[in-house]
Amino acid sequence: MKLHRHPTRSAVLPLLVCSLLCCGGPGAARAQVSDEEPPEADLLLVGGRIFTADDLTSIHQAVAIRGDRIVEVGGDDLAYRYRADRVVDLRGRLVAPGFNDTHIHVRGNPRRYVDFSGTRSIEEFKDRVRAKAAELGPAEWITGWGWSEDEMAEGRRPLRRDVDEAAPENPVVIRRAGGHSSVVNSLALELAGIDRTTPDPEAGVIERDENGELNGIIRERADLVSRLVPPAGPEELRESLIENLRGLLALGITSIIQAGEDAQGVRSWQEIYAEHGGALPRVAVQPRAGSDAEETIRRLEDLGMRPGEGDERFRLGPVKLLVDGGYTGPAAWTLEPYRNQPDYFGHGRFSQQELYEISKAAHERGWQLGFHAIGDAAIKVTVDAWRRVLDESPRADHRHYLNHFTVLPPVETLRTMADYNMVIAQQPNFTYTLEGRYAEHLEGERLQTNNPVRTPMSHGVFVALGSDILPIGPMVGLYAAVTRKGMSGQVYGPGERLTMPEAIVGYTRNGAYLTFEEDRKGTLEPGKLADLIVLSDDLLTMDPERIMEVQVDMTILGGRVVYERETPSATP
Repeated sequence: MKLHRHPTRSAVLPLLVCSLLCCGGPGAARAQVSDEEPPEADLLLVGGRIFTADDLTSIHQAVAIRGDRIVEVGGDDLAYRYRADRVVDLRGRLVAPGFNDTHIHVRGNPRRYVDFSGTRSIEEFKDRVRAKAAELGPAEWITGWGWSEDEMAEGRRPLRRDVDEAAPENPVVIRRAGGHSSVVNSLALELAGIDRTTPDPEAGVIERDENGELNGIIRERADLVSRLVPPAGPEELRESLIENLRGLLALGITSIIQAGEDAQGVRSWQEIYAEHGGALPRVAVQPRAGSDAEETIRRLEDLGMRPGEGDERFRLGPVKLLVDGGYTGPAAWTLEPYRNQPDYFGHGRFSQQELYEISKAAHERGWQLGFHAIGDAAIKVTVDAWRRVLDESPRADHRHYLNHFTVLPPVETLRTMADYNMVIAQQPNFTYTLEGRYAEHLEGERLQTNNPVRTPMSHGVFVALGSDILPIGPMVGLYAAVTRKGMSGQVYGPGERLTMPEAIVGYTRNGAYLTFEEDRKGTLEPGKLADLIVLSDDLLTMDPERIMEVQVDMTILGGRVVYERETPSATP
C-alpha cells in the first residue's frame, strides 16, 4: 500500500525566486495620520529586508511584534501605524526566522571535561590535556570532545603515545568531533582490560598499528573505556548545560532537536525548561530506542509521556536509533566497499528484521521515528523496514525521518521515501568539515554527491537542515549548502547546490515541519511565534565566499530580545 502524501509536502524546499513585495522602502511617504489611536506593539523592526521564509519566500521591510507573536509584516509605514515600546532601525540589514537545528547534541560539562574543538596541532592537543591533568591531579579521569585530524597541522590523529606523554598518570578518553571514534591512553586501556589480544567488539573497532600494538583509537565503542569514568552529578552538569544552551542564541538558533536521551535525561531537560525555558532555545528531545523491540517499549513507557507531549518551549521528539556508525569512525554501513578497502563495508548495528521489529513497536504506539543512517546500506535497510511497517499499520502523517543521509542510496529507495512520506534531516556542513574523511573513504559519484539535498528533493523527498554540532554555527552549513565546498575549497557535486533562499528555508521552516510545529513557527507571518534574527550582512545578495563572516546582531525569542551583539549597528 502506498500512502498519500501529507498536504504540507508543499513545504519542500521551494524553487521559487524571492519576490519583493512593493510595500514601500525606507524613503516611503508617511502614511496618512488617522484620528484613531494606533494599535500597540512591544517591538517594531523597520528599514530592513524581512525574509519571511513563507511559501513565496517574500521580502518585506518591517515587522511588528506584540507579546510572543508576530502581529504584522509589511512596509516601513508600520512605524506610523503602530505605537511600540521599542523601535529598531535595521539600516538595511536582513531579518530571517530563527534557525531551527534539526539534530544537535548539547551537554553539560563535567569538571574533568576538556573542549578540544578548534585544536590546530597535536602539540596544542597535548597542552590542553596537560593543563587538565595539572588541575585535577594524578589518577583522575580526563574526558573531552572535539578534535579532528583534518584541522591538525600534522594532518594526523592524536594517538595513544601522544596522550601518554601528556598525562601518564591519568586515564584519558577523548572523543573526536562527531563522536564516532575516540583516543585513549595506556592507563585507560589497562583499567578497561583491553590489550593487543582483545578482539574487536560488536559494531566497533579497536585499532592496531602495523606491529599489532594498540594505537589508542577506538571506533564507535568508546563505552568500553568510558563506562569506567565516574559520572558527574546533576548539579555539576546543570549550570554548564544552561550556559551552553544560552550560547546557541548568539548563533541565531532559536529551536533545536536534542538527539538521544534516556528517561532520566528527558526528565532533566523537562525540569530545566520548567524553570528557564523562556530564556533558552525551544527544544524537542529525542528519546533513545532500545537494542530490540522489547527494550524499546520499556524505554518509551519509562518516559511517562506521550509522543509529542509538551508545549512551545519543551516537547518530546521522535525516537532515535543508531542504524550504523559514521565516517569519523569510520563505520558507516555501505553497499559498496570503502575506497582502498575492498573487504570493508562499515558496520550495520541491526538486521532489517530487527529494524522492522523496533520500528513497528514504536510506530504502533504513536511515536515518530528519527533514525541515524549515514551509509547507503543503512538508509536502504531502514527504508525497506519502514515500508513494511507502514504497509501493515498505515499512518499518513507519521513524518518518520532519516538523520544524516550521507551516501546517496539507490533511486528506488528515494522513490519509496517519497511515496511513503519518509523525510530527511540533513547536515550540509558535513561536506565542509568532514571533507577529509569522505575523500579518504569514498570515490566517484559517492564522493561527489555526499550529503545530497537537491537529488532527494528532485524525487519529491522533503529535506530539513541542521548541524549535528560539526560545527553548530549555521553559517558553515549555509556556506556548504550553496557552494558545496569542502575545507580545501574543492567543489563536490555542484548539482547538489541549493539557492540561499532554499538553504534558509531548510534551516527554519522545514525544521518546524519535523516536529509538527509548522503552524506556529519557522516563518515570519502574522500569528506565528516571534522567533527571528537580525544579521550583520544580507545573505541573499552577498558573495557566497563571505557567508561564514556573517554574524548575528540580534536574536529575538518569543518577542523578547535575548541576545544583542555589542556593535553600534545593532542598537536602535
